[in-house]
Amino acid sequence: MTTTPKPAPSATKAQDAAAPRPVPEFEGVHDVWPRGDRLRAVRSAAATYRERFVQQGRIHAVRSFDIAAAPYPTRFGFHGAALAVNPFVSIVNRMLVVQFDGFDGEPKTLVWEPTVAAGTAQAPFYAQLKRLAGDFLTEHVFARYYQDPNTVLPSCGLRPEDVDFVSFDHLHVQDVRMIMGSTSTIPGERAPREALFPRARLLVHRRELGTFESVHPMQWAWYVDGGMDGVPDERVTAFDGDVELGVGVSLLWTPGHTDGNHSLVLNTPDGVWVSSENGISADNWQPELSRIPGVRRHAAFYGHEVVPNANTLEDSLDQYDSMVKEKTLADPSRRDPRWLQILPSSELAPFKRHWPVLPSFFHGGLNYGELTPASGGR
Repeated sequence: MTTTPKPAPSATKAQDAAAPRPVPEFEGVHDVWPRGDRLRAVRSAAATYRERFVQQGRIHAVRSFDIAAAPYPTRFGFHGAALAVNPFVSIVNRMLVVQFDGFDGEPKTLVWEPTVAAGTAQAPFYAQLKRLAGDFLTEHVFARYYQDPNTVLPSCGLRPEDVDFVSFDHLHVQDVRMIMGSTSTIPGERAPREALFPRARLLVHRRELGTFESVHPMQWAWYVDGGMDGVPDERVTAFDGDVELGVGVSLLWTPGHTDGNHSLVLNTPDGVWVSSENGISADNWQPELSRIPGVRRHAAFYGHEVVPNANTLEDSLDQYDSMVKEKTLADPSRRDPRWLQILPSSELAPFKRHWPVLPSFFHGGLNYGELTPASGGR
């Protein structure tokens, strides 16, 4: 009888040390009932975890890069609360490059939200919008293109091979084949796509993968059909719940906007930052400070402390709880302590044509430390 040899103990230990770690503080909180008790449990667990998280240490560096500004219905961005003239606003998609120490002691590089605009255009919502509104409005009025993800790394001295992990808060409007590569050919193209980051693994919540496998009609407009087809299994790491990637970096499950939504949490020299698309502006998390007409009044009338970004409404109660989780973790802004350091992964652009729906506070990105190549000996 033949047996499959086991990995050497040292190799197994190294793999375990590099793997994402579960966060025990949040275990079971999403099962708490009734729902008011669940919100209290989420808030309490977030406060407890925050204490341990900040003691672990800080990341080495993070920089954000604007990729594109895309049109987005104003009524979705603030759950119908904003009083608007223009039915659309523009949201700026940003890619973050984060460098940190893994729990195995090795330096790691994470690329967060490397959106490929050509893939986004294939999502049913944007494909139909383009057919209805035409190229001029969708491509030249509401949209702006700044740079592609594959041009970002060379601009800051990194190579695609330097990237260890890729992740998105959720996979709305993402064609993952264009990012992680595929063994099958995208319709209309001549050959399968090569990965933008040849060594990287996609970190994705298991429920988000499940959504791609069987999309509900209420989700359909926002997922690219076949967007995961042919993506090699070995390029994907699925996780459940909340995980830590390394020193100063966590991916925390924040369901509601989608079932598998998760948020990036970073410990920086200015304290804790959270990146998420549960909102499109600082106004969503702190409506009591909002100058957008209707938002503050809506929150006060209903007794809400957040106003969700609501394009699918997969579970609005879960999304509310998730935004409270994010608020509990984030530190006050050094620029204006009234506002929390929650960076929308797609942030409402301060374009004048959006008036009066303009962000009351605009974060505009992150820039801490100095990014270095993998061979640079961080």
